[in-house]
Amino acid sequence: MPELPEVEVSRMGISPHVEGQQIIAVKVHDSRLRWPVPERVQAVVGERLQRVQRRAKYLLLETDAGTLILHLGMSGALRVVPSSTPLKKHDHVELVFANGQSLRLNDPRRFGALLYVDDDAEQHVLLKNLGPEPLTEAFNTDYLFQRSRGRQQAIKTFIMDNHVVVGVGNIYANESLFKAGIHPKRAAGKVSRQRYQRLVPLIKETLAQAIQQGGTSLRDFTQVDGQPGYFAQQLAVYGRGGKLCMRCKTRLKEIRLGQRSTVYCPQCQR
Repeated sequence: MPELPEVEVSRMGISPHVEGQQIIAVKVHDSRLRWPVPERVQAVVGERLQRVQRRAKYLLLETDAGTLILHLGMSGALRVVPSSTPLKKHDHVELVFANGQSLRLNDPRRFGALLYVDDDAEQHVLLKNLGPEPLTEAFNTDYLFQRSRGRQQAIKTFIMDNHVVVGVGNIYANESLFKAGIHPKRAAGKVSRQRYQRLVPLIKETLAQAIQQGGTSLRDFTQVDGQPGYFAQQLAVYGRGGKLCMRCKTRLKEIRLGQRSTVYCPQCQR
């Protein structure tokens, strides 16, 4: 599933090609996504796409008439192509622009979504209870420390909870906790303020580096398939269970935590 950095790079990729463009058609080739694509998406026809914003893993395509809420699901990808380009298999929805280009959502597994709201998108049921964005000032040591008090939940699943903070997916939770030297199973409420003071900037750094690497390698989204994938970054623990720790040479352990693969160093993380 695309994580926050991949979604942010998708936003960076499509924005220059679609912002300011007039939408002349919304073509729903197959409405059977995670939720049926509603007829109300047609409300944006004739409007200019003013901005493409991101909230958690949702892309918000804003017009004066309302906002399209787009989610890539587990396998979704976006690309901008000439509108005359033949459809690919699994091209389920497209926005057609007056300049002859189309933004297409390709989603083989159909866990993506395209929805519409005519008022404040932030108050939509999918968004209104989300935690702060991790790269903003709202996500800070005091906030995370206070939210953690009394919590017996493992620190890894705690920072992956979108009600606490959005976008810290499995890869980035593994990596951030390793950098901070915190055992992933440690109870969130037992982590000291001092350790949160170290963890918070490392979460920000890990996500920012992933976005930067994706942005650096980003090709024109009119030429590629729109699938940035996970960025070619040096991962210290994720996917390396059973291998030697890059820091201390202890063998890394892999467990299941919150039904997700969790890799950690028993020596470096306490």
